[in-house]
Amino acid sequence: MSRVFSPNVLLGIAPLALVIALWQALVSFGFAPAVLLPPPGFVFSRLLQQLVTFAFQQEIAATLVRLFAGFAIAVVLGVGIGIAAAASPAINAVVRPIVRVLAPLPKVALYPALLLLLGFGHGSKITLVTADALFPILLSTYYGASTVEQKLIWSAMAAGTPRTAILFKVVLPAAMPSILTGCRIGLVISCIVVFLAEMITSTDGLGHALVTAARTFQAVDMFVPLITISLLGLILNALLGALRSYLLRGFPEA
Repeated sequence: MSRVFSPNVLLGIAPLALVIALWQALVSFGFAPAVLLPPPGFVFSRLLQQLVTFAFQQEIAATLVRLFAGFAIAVVLGVGIGIAAAASPAINAVVRPIVRVLAPLPKVALYPALLLLLGFGHGSKITLVTADALFPILLSTYYGASTVEQKLIWSAMAAGTPRTAILFKVVLPAAMPSILTGCRIGLVISCIVVFLAEMITSTDGLGHALVTAARTFQAVDMFVPLITISLLGLILNALLGALRSYLLRGFPEA
């Protein structure tokens, strides 16, 4: 119980409580009409009603499928390319200019082209999520692998460990803190991008639910998908944080 009410947990809850209190004050004192900004009590009540309906659960499932698929592909590509670039000067020479050009590019600008190539289904949205989540993971992996102490690598080589085995047994574990940090950043980006892609063009998902509610002027139903994707991001980030603590239990900073 003491862990539940620890200072860190309370400090994390305080800003959320402040936002909700400010939201309620704006409505109560008439700064925003209830038609456009419904009271938080109405919104959370509607959220609870929606969560038990099969239709809304399907919207959540569609969003999660795209999010997890895109994020998983980004993790595999980002970690693989990052480790390879750190281990091979030739691969690094090829990857570095590509990253410098594409990393600052807003990937959502590529979405119209993805729609033409992959259509309006899962493929274009998963690809967009992958493209946005890839670079934080790749850069974090490259940084973590590049800063591994040479003494560890020399010791493994002196013991006769093959070069490939060194990557998986020495470099990858040593770079794990940096990799997981990049994954947490990539996960947050994935939540934002999948929601945005569904708002632009989709027939299902939480982003589509928000746009549908906006078109019919259902203000309460507009806020429900927003809160849902925020809660999903919070839960997924907490789960990834727990996984990080488990995987890094032998590291001093963990």
